[in-house]
Amino acid sequence: MKVTIVGSGYVGLVSGACLADVGNDVLCMDADHVKIDDLKQGRIPIYEPGLEDLISVNSKAGRLAFTTDLSEAVQFGQIIFIAVGTPPDEDGAADLKHVLAVAQGIGNSLTDYRVIVNKSTVPVGTAQKVRTEVQSRLDQRALDVDFSVVSNPEFLKEGAAIEDFLKPDRIVVGSDSERARRLMRELYAPFNRSHDRLMFMDLPSAELTKYAANAMLATKISFMNELANIAERVGADIETVRLGIGSDPRIGYHFIYPGCGYGGSCFPKDVQALARTSHENGWEPRILNAVEAVNQKQKESIVEKIVSRFGSSLDGRHFAVWGLAFKPNTDDMREAPSNTIIRALVNFGARITAFDPVAVDEAKKTFCDLEGVSFSADPYSALEGADGLILLTEWKAFRSPDLARIREMLSEGVIFDGRNVFDPKILSQYGLDYYSIGRRPILSD
Repeated sequence: MKVTIVGSGYVGLVSGACLADVGNDVLCMDADHVKIDDLKQGRIPIYEPGLEDLISVNSKAGRLAFTTDLSEAVQFGQIIFIAVGTPPDEDGAADLKHVLAVAQGIGNSLTDYRVIVNKSTVPVGTAQKVRTEVQSRLDQRALDVDFSVVSNPEFLKEGAAIEDFLKPDRIVVGSDSERARRLMRELYAPFNRSHDRLMFMDLPSAELTKYAANAMLATKISFMNELANIAERVGADIETVRLGIGSDPRIGYHFIYPGCGYGGSCFPKDVQALARTSHENGWEPRILNAVEAVNQKQKESIVEKIVSRFGSSLDGRHFAVWGLAFKPNTDDMREAPSNTIIRALVNFGARITAFDPVAVDEAKKTFCDLEGVSFSADPYSALEGADGLILLTEWKAFRSPDLARIREMLSEGVIFDGRNVFDPKILSQYGLDYYSIGRRPILSD
């Protein structure tokens, strides 16, 4: 099939590369000329394991191409995915200006039947808005052209997006058109060979499903962080509590890891947008409000532990930070806890030397306005002259470090673990003081 992807960001590139990889002809469009030129030269604007190779293979095979011409893109694909950004407004609502601008552009160029697919995460009712924009442009052109609007939300985890696309748990498709459903079933046939993962539903239900999924996962994280704060105060160990409740199949082990808060491009934005949708429709979303409030407070928890240990003035203090991205296997710094934590520590007077396996370039952009932050080429160099180590992202490379070397390099011999990566008993054997989430501090003799 011929497929157009409008928006060559994270979702668009992963979707386009994976659809090309099963034999479709895919044209990815983006208004950013620099980005498209880079993609044509094989330079990928994001880090996602396996994506660069997948784009390279399919580009060389002639199945994947790139353009800045929206009219060309509309004429190319019978199915047109809209995969542009929907950043939050000041009030938390999703900003649909990019989505609706694409819809207008499609309406300006449409000449034959197309299935227009909302792949971006959008509020309930967006499909109707897209339909209205396309139809209004066709009316202005005095053309009677049939088209369908479909909601097909993505469920991709950063760091495992290719696997998620090629082997999905479910493929949600919201549509009121039988013709569109047939084409979507044909498009996704290669991903349905073992069993049917397609779930057809009405448009509002499909749009809500995406928000509901992310809000549920965010709720589990915030609930676990709430329990972690209780555990610290009553002398319990949240890690053993986690195992105790995770063994219940009704709860499970996924997304019940305590930490210093969630981040990224999805959970914070989607929780806020769903809460805003709820407000607009006359319902006070008390749980969603609490989820967001708990997460914002949790990002401060590591800072509070550091201030409790060293005092409110951190002038002259120097800390090493391991991990900057909001999660492993990505360079995404959006809403990352490291942003909140590092800024707070600098405001208290501290200096920071940070290391991340892949996110340093993005972090330099994030902290370009902040003095007192430098970056290291390797984790141990970051420790030079540092009073303590702060771990904020649970990269595999951090799981089994040289603890004797860490103790030797840190002047104060203290670790603040925002992801509960380390075993407190083992750290105490190396003379390291250890502060984590949901467990009492371990202080060496």
